[in-house]
Amino acid sequence: MADKVLIIDGDSGSLDSLSSLLRRQGYDVVAAASAQTGLRQAYSQQPDLVLLEADLPDREGWTVCRQLRDMSDLPIIFLSALNEPADIVKGLQLGADDYVGKPYDDAVLLARIQARLRRSPGGQPKETLAFEHGELRINFMNREVSIRDQIKHLTPKEFNLLAVLARQSGRLVTRRDLVTEAWGEEYSDATDSLKLYIHYLRKKLETNPQQPEYILTTRGVGYRLARR
Repeated sequence: MADKVLIIDGDSGSLDSLSSLLRRQGYDVVAAASAQTGLRQAYSQQPDLVLLEADLPDREGWTVCRQLRDMSDLPIIFLSALNEPADIVKGLQLGADDYVGKPYDDAVLLARIQARLRRSPGGQPKETLAFEHGELRINFMNREVSIRDQIKHLTPKEFNLLAVLARQSGRLVTRRDLVTEAWGEEYSDATDSLKLYIHYLRKKLETNPQQPEYILTTRGVGYRLARR
């Protein structure tokens, strides 16, 4: 069976030419012209590898990369016109396996795809993109959170913090690790702001924010999502 490659790129010309190149090489190609479509295709089509543009029309590719990592360990290669060193470093820090700048050499790109597929553990998106923890439910695809069957509207920063804690449910996450994984390496010094955002999350999720049941503090170290 042919390996399936998902391409997420808002540039129709780039999307078409890359799709043709990969199909000629025998790959099963799934194309998406937006972040939202790409995320849905990642769930429904279960690709073996994703080629991701950092500059998308409806959402930054950086955010898409983080959301894909919530879903799966499948290989992600940024294939982007944003190819300054800072862009490459950012993409890799967000969890991408490789970063190829545009314009690219076809042979080099194909070799990198083949290399990543050989090393891939074959991780597929989870059967459900929802996390259930007592009365707390997180839908990673829709970025929707409910508690006691009531939808709670979280800001992107709040959701990303909660997603990191959910992925490591029961484990202590240090303040620095929490902010860098949730918000990016550029926020590594933002630990002072973290306490405020945890306060916001508790107000939205806890029955009594002063006596939290879900988001627990280890004073001076970090936070964890309690197991039940």
